[in-house]
Amino acid sequence: MEMHEIIAIVTGGASGLGEATTRRIVAAGGKVAVFDMNEERGKMLVDELGEDHVLFLKTDVANAENVEANVAEAVSVFGKVNAVVNCAGIATPGKVVSKGGPMILDRFEQVIRINLTGTFNVIRVAAAAMMGNEPNAEGERGVIVNTASVAAFEGQIGQAAYSASKGGVVGMTLPIAREFAAYGIRVMTIAPGLVETPLFAGLPEPARNALEELTLFPKRLGHPEEYARLVESIFTNPLLNGETIRLDGAIRMQPK
Repeated sequence: MEMHEIIAIVTGGASGLGEATTRRIVAAGGKVAVFDMNEERGKMLVDELGEDHVLFLKTDVANAENVEANVAEAVSVFGKVNAVVNCAGIATPGKVVSKGGPMILDRFEQVIRINLTGTFNVIRVAAAAMMGNEPNAEGERGVIVNTASVAAFEGQIGQAAYSASKGGVVGMTLPIAREFAAYGIRVMTIAPGLVETPLFAGLPEPARNALEELTLFPKRLGHPEEYARLVESIFTNPLLNGETIRLDGAIRMQPK
């Protein structure tokens, strides 16, 4: 699928990985419906990139009715949707049992709700809309890119909820790709390592250096733009389907 043909929903599209992806799609001539809770940043992107190319819709990705209404709005405004990039997520750390006792169950459930259920929720609604698209020359009607994490494979102490949520995203990639193959919709997942998002902005220099040392090469945090470049590669290469790609500089996370 050519980049100028992309009409995408990008969840978490107002910051970090999602913002970089939004900017790359628009720069290549595509259009983006930004699904995000941050109204200020969402409206800023619309003002900067233009309302002909960016639509902001305040969205709780785990709310069924909200997502259904906003996908319908995106299709109404842009005519169709043929791509989804799921970047919305949270990383709430916490040991299963700490000095204060067992983890509050609501904390675990919240991470699963946003990271895993939210990803599935957007997939199910957007894919239903994509199935009505006219196929291109390759028979494609749409492309879905999910975001997991290296924590899906090497979760650290305190990451039980986050690792479970991202492991679920990895686990559902192939079965959904198999199901949607009949409709010409590809499904891929990216598992980033340590990427320089707002999450790392306030880290002291020693902590930042320690994290950078974990990456084999290059010895630095990743850039959101590198994630967006991989999304572009997935969009434009029709043979990429049903797989999770690590984007991590060969990092392998330690227990803590």
